[in-house]
Amino acid sequence: MRWEGSNRSSSPSLLTETQKIITPKNCQSVEMYFNSEKMAKTIGRLAEKTPEVGGTVSGLLVKKGFTYQIMAPEDLPVFSQLSTANVTQRISVPYSGAFSVIKHRLKQIYESVESSPVGESEGPTLMVHERVTVKQESEKHISILWNSDPISDMISDSIIALILNISREMPKVTIETEKTEEETTKTTEKVVHSLLVSLFGDVKLNEQGKLVITVDGNVALLDRRSGEIESESTGLKDRVGTAFRRIQTAMNPIPLSAS
Repeated sequence: MRWEGSNRSSSPSLLTETQKIITPKNCQSVEMYFNSEKMAKTIGRLAEKTPEVGGTVSGLLVKKGFTYQIMAPEDLPVFSQLSTANVTQRISVPYSGAFSVIKHRLKQIYESVESSPVGESEGPTLMVHERVTVKQESEKHISILWNSDPISDMISDSIIALILNISREMPKVTIETEKTEEETTKTTEKVVHSLLVSLFGDVKLNEQGKLVITVDGNVALLDRRSGEIESESTGLKDRVGTAFRRIQTAMNPIPLSAS
């Protein structure tokens, strides 16, 4: 017993400061960390020039087993079985406005917006920061072309949003077909009837095609074509006549007979 006690008292002196005794319970995992220096070697084009102390080395870090290598992107297929590829994206955006408007808006946002030379069969083209190409494919479409990377994707997204906002702000123009004289007359009669209803309230159309206007028991008959008014009440007759003349003046401000 004495020997065991002396052995226990002397065992801690055999341990160093960095050593630890772990006594895990059953089925308890134990994690042990090993600190080791990692070294990467430059190969290919990057190894042609010795970097300066404190300088920056830019390249691809490739791990092979437990070794690390830094190489230029162009040397990747030479020193490994990997290869690089560029993803080119193209999108068409509906746009029917002037291409100069897009150019003006882009110059307000980006510092570098250059016009690219185009052939006779091609439309105007813009290059934004030498990354994104904006081209007018037709009178109704704009195409955007770029090589995919984080910066180019961000620029292209902003250009697409810009073009869509311009299209939304443009006034919409609709071409109306010429109406016949009969259609114009019917439209005029409907407008006159609606305005008289808003002024006098009770306005009806009788069998003779005249408007019957009733106000406080007084009745007036209005011929919409000739403008003649029949009424026993002079006041109502004058009111209807004045209203009808003003409506006609508003709808036809310039007489057809005027030169």
